[in-house]
Amino acid sequence: MARKSSKRIWWITAGLVVLLVAGLFGAKQAGYIGKPKTTEVEYTTVKTADIVERVTASGKVQPEVEVKLSPDVSGEIISLNVAEGDSVYKGQLLLKIRPDNYESLMARAQAAVNSSKANYEQTKAMVAQSEARLVQAKANFERNKKLFADKVISSADFEQFSSTYGVALQDVESSKANVSAALYNIKSAEASMRDAAENLRKTSIFAPVSGIISLLNVEAGERVVGTSQMAGTEMMRIANLANMEVRVNVNENDIVRVSLGDTAEIDVDAYSSSGRKFKGIVKEIANTAAGLASSTSTSAAASTSADAVTEFEVKVKILNESFNDLMVSRNKKSYPFKPGMTASVEIITDRKNGVITVPIAAVTTRSNKPVVKAGEPGGPPAENENENEDDKKPKKEEIIKEVVFTDVNGKAQMKEVKTGISDFENIEILSGLKPGDRIISGPYIAVSKNLNNGDLVEKKKEEVKKDEKK
Repeated sequence: MARKSSKRIWWITAGLVVLLVAGLFGAKQAGYIGKPKTTEVEYTTVKTADIVERVTASGKVQPEVEVKLSPDVSGEIISLNVAEGDSVYKGQLLLKIRPDNYESLMARAQAAVNSSKANYEQTKAMVAQSEARLVQAKANFERNKKLFADKVISSADFEQFSSTYGVALQDVESSKANVSAALYNIKSAEASMRDAAENLRKTSIFAPVSGIISLLNVEAGERVVGTSQMAGTEMMRIANLANMEVRVNVNENDIVRVSLGDTAEIDVDAYSSSGRKFKGIVKEIANTAAGLASSTSTSAAASTSADAVTEFEVKVKILNESFNDLMVSRNKKSYPFKPGMTASVEIITDRKNGVITVPIAAVTTRSNKPVVKAGEPGGPPAENENENEDDKKPKKEEIIKEVVFTDVNGKAQMKEVKTGISDFENIEILSGLKPGDRIISGPYIAVSKNLNNGDLVEKKKEEVKKDEKK
C-alpha cells in the first residue's frame, strides 16, 4: 500500500515538472522571458506651424470709472431722488439729508459774525475816546511842565500830570490792539460761518459725474454717518457702464511676458453659451503683488506664507467695437455687461508663423549631474568620514538642459534642443531638430521621468493597431 502511494506521488511530481518546463518554453517563445525590457512609446513627426503664445487668467468685469459716494455730514435721509439702475448727469440732485441742525448752526454762526462786527465798531469808538483823552492829557502836561520849570507848582503836582499823560498814551495803544483783536474775531466768526454754510450745503448730495447708479445701499429715512467722523456710510456708486474692463490676477511666472497694449480675447461667462468672445487690450499692469499693495509694514509682507501664489493685477479694457451690435439690439437703453460678471481672459503675448514645432509633452529636461553614491568622489560624505581636501573643492555646477528623445534602431537617443514660445499644445524649436524628424512624444511619464539614453523602445501596441487599420 505504501509502495503504491509513493509511486503516485512520483507521477504527480513528474507531471508538475513537465507542465513547468512546457510553460517556461511557451513564455520564452512568446517573448515574455529571456528578452530585454522595452518601453512602449508614442511617436510624432516634427513639423512647421503657427504658434500664438497666450497667458490665461480669470477675474471680474468692472467699470473703468466707478465713483463711491459717502456723505460729508451725518443725519437722516429725507429725500431720495434716484433708484438703482437710473441714469444720472453731473450736478443732478441725488438725495437730501435733514438740514435742521445745520441750519441752526448756520444761524448761530451768522449771529456770532454780527456780534463780532458790533464789538469791532465799539472798539473803534473806544480808540477815538482814548485819543481825545490823550490830547487833553498832553495839553495839561505841556502847560504844567512850564509851570514846574518856573517853580509855580510842586513836583508832586507835576508828577501827577505826567502820570496821567503816560496812562493816556497806553490807553490809545491798548484801544488800537483791541481793534485788531476785534478784527480777528470777525474773521474767525466768518470762517465758522463759512464752515456752517458748507455743512448745510453738504446736506444736498449731487452727482459728481454722469453715469448709471450701479449700486444703491440706502433708503429714505435711514441715518448715515459722515466721513468727518468715521469711514462714512457708502450710499451709492455711479459707474460708466459704456466703458468696462476685466480685472484679472496673473501669476508671477507669466506676468513678465505681459506688456501694455497686448491684445486679448475675453470670454464672459454670461455669453459663453452663445460662444461669443470679446476683444480687449491690456491697459494697466500692477507693479506690486496683489495682497501686498495694501500692506503698510514689511513684517506683514514677510509673514506671508511661502506657499502662497504671488499674483499681479492686470486690467484689460473691453473694446467697445466688439459689443456694438449688442448695444444696437438693446436700442442703447441698457448695457451688455454688469459689474461683477465673471470672465476669463487670454492675453496674446507673442505670435510666430511657420516655425518648427513639436508637442509640449515631447520636450523634457535632464541634468548633467551623475548619480553618485555616498562616500564616492563628488558624492555626499560617508557616515563618520572626516572632511578631506577633495571635499573642500567646489563641486561641478549642475546644468539643466532641454531634450527630446529620438528612436535610433529601437533605442532611445537623447537630443538637446533649444525652445522658444509655446501655446497650449505645441512648443517652438529654435535648434536641434528639423521638419520631418521622428521623435518620441509619449507617454508623458516615460518622456518626463523614466526614459534614459540607450533604453530599448517600441511602438505602443494600440498605435500599431491603428496604423494597420489605416
